[in-house]
Amino acid sequence: MISDAAVRVRGLEKSYKDLPVLRGVDFDVARGSIFALLGSNGAGKTTVVRILSTLLRADAGLATVNGFDVTTQAPDVRGSISLTGQFAAVDEILTGRENLVLVARLRHLRDSGPIADDLLRRFGLTEAAARAVSTYSGGMRRRLDLAMGLIGNPPVVFLDEPTTGLDPQGRLAMWQAVRQLAAQGTTVLLTTQYLDEAEQLADRIAILHGGRIIVTGTLAELRKVLPPARIEYVERQPTLEDVFLALVEGDTGSGGTAVVGGGTDE
Repeated sequence: MISDAAVRVRGLEKSYKDLPVLRGVDFDVARGSIFALLGSNGAGKTTVVRILSTLLRADAGLATVNGFDVTTQAPDVRGSISLTGQFAAVDEILTGRENLVLVARLRHLRDSGPIADDLLRRFGLTEAAARAVSTYSGGMRRRLDLAMGLIGNPPVVFLDEPTTGLDPQGRLAMWQAVRQLAAQGTTVLLTTQYLDEAEQLADRIAILHGGRIIVTGTLAELRKVLPPARIEYVERQPTLEDVFLALVEGDTGSGGTAVVGGGTDE
């Protein structure tokens, strides 16, 4: 139990007709930390996020976000959070900057222009600011969507499968953005089915399975669940992701094509 938790969940239950999805979920998220809710498809991760963001009502249990009860103080919860879902909620007709300015004005914030420019810089979108979002890549749209959610500086951010469908470069850019959020004191709860994502980002990890949290802890604590590792000396080969990033990031635009294998001798 964390005494000053930004998110607190106790005994959360939810069923869809006769299908129980959550069977008594319990966890705490410390303020200013990154908490990963890890589970396979259909484990109930999105259901938890929808309940915490007041989009869905639980059948039983208690949950608070930033000290507010998600059932009885829903407006206060919504004023404390940002939610970025699995699909970027951006207006493709507007430019990136216009999307940000629009949200800032809808939140009745002054200096919407400087707010938009600062977020464009933070998320590496300054060069694309004047382009229609319809021309953005998937990773750029995700970063813009996250930037839009941060207008007004919400203390708690929910990221539901934030890197689904992104290429390796887009994933790394999103990871860096999440780390920057936590470094600035924002509490981040992210759901993911990617083990490496939880390993790279999370201060604490909870594994959701069968409608319950079966284990919670730091990466080091979770590793203790297994027997001690044996020391073996192996030659590590680069992964395909290593090769992809090395080639793409090292490309100088010369237009040449590298052919590996499959050639014929003359």
